[in-house]
Amino acid sequence: MPDQSIPHARTPDAPTAEPVSGTSGISRRALLGTAGATGLVLGAAGGAVGYASAPAEATPLTSVGAGRVMFHGKHQPGITDGLQARGHLVAFDLAAGAGRKEAAALLRRWSTTAERLMAGEATPHGDTDVARDAGPSSLTITFGFGYSFFARTGLEKQRPGALDPLPDFSSDHLDRSRSDGDLWVQIGANDALVAFHALRAIQKDAGSAARVRWQMNGFNRSPGATAHPMTARNLMGQLDGTRNPKPADPDFDQRIFVPASGEPGWMAHGSYAVVRRIRMLLDDWEKLSLAAQERVIGRRKADGAPLSGGDETTPMDLEKTDAHGDYVVPLTAHARITRPDENGGAAMLRRPFSYHDGVDTDGTPDAGLLFICWQADPLRGFVPVQRKLDRGDALSKYIRHEASGLFAVPGGAAEGEYVGQRLLEG
Repeated sequence: MPDQSIPHARTPDAPTAEPVSGTSGISRRALLGTAGATGLVLGAAGGAVGYASAPAEATPLTSVGAGRVMFHGKHQPGITDGLQARGHLVAFDLAAGAGRKEAAALLRRWSTTAERLMAGEATPHGDTDVARDAGPSSLTITFGFGYSFFARTGLEKQRPGALDPLPDFSSDHLDRSRSDGDLWVQIGANDALVAFHALRAIQKDAGSAARVRWQMNGFNRSPGATAHPMTARNLMGQLDGTRNPKPADPDFDQRIFVPASGEPGWMAHGSYAVVRRIRMLLDDWEKLSLAAQERVIGRRKADGAPLSGGDETTPMDLEKTDAHGDYVVPLTAHARITRPDENGGAAMLRRPFSYHDGVDTDGTPDAGLLFICWQADPLRGFVPVQRKLDRGDALSKYIRHEASGLFAVPGGAAEGEYVGQRLLEG
């Protein structure tokens, strides 16, 4: 779990949550009176929500419900957007006999559904009304292709070299049935019912073309639960992600997105997602003293500041020693090992969810992190950092990697396009 953070403030380079608008007609929910008053400010996005022809008795959505992310754009949604309160990760395998034609029809259906749901509208057919009373709630739906997809569709020549299977790591205890997959979908929203509604719609749209291979459900802190925006905490109680690259960084796009001139051409403005289910061995972790936990991470638990001093954003002093001549930030500290300047500049954008799936038969919690990281090339992002973690990360004693996947996530769909169209119809 590299020591990097998700940016909280929107920047001009990041997709912004926008108010629900009437540009494509009044949504079903607006007509039902679940949205429509003017003057509602959308948090950091700062947009006013309003319907020119909304019924006078309409009740305004809260800022959480009104947040909207656009489906069409240079990049797919769900990559640079802020952490959401609820998430679902689901992988599909194409059905026997399904190929390129069926995959194209499926991506077309999925894209239509995603565009409507992200706008706060009903699904095109047979909406379940699960999210009837809610707005878009910053819903994002993101689509990717696994290594096996290309052989199934006869597109091996279009498979990116960066999608080659990840190497084995010493921390791996992988369940292959919950790893990989032909297709991958990431769903996130700030309302649990909105996220579930999208999940069911995507699963129903798969029809006879694809079947679910695995599904994982996660969560984060709800928006507005803290006095001010702050780095998220994980289930170990640590601020998780302090040194994440930010869209305002001059080299952000270079590190996270495939360039317009990149190969293959259909991946222009896309990114690669590494997905890892990381179990936290919480019973062992919680037996450690506060000081011992902080030495494992290399940062103070209370505020995320490096043990060398300062606050969360203070650069870590790797050379600082204590009265005994020992490094204040131990050589095996997680935050020291994952620093980009300690890994040849390797960096990735982390956008995880926590998970808790009950307890094992022995009472051990099945809980941890659905680790998702984004990079222009996993061989220069995730792989070198994970290899170094394998060689001496103090945190490795308290976590276990139980599932893994790598997916090529193409750039965003333009108006009138569906996600992956340049691959499937190129």
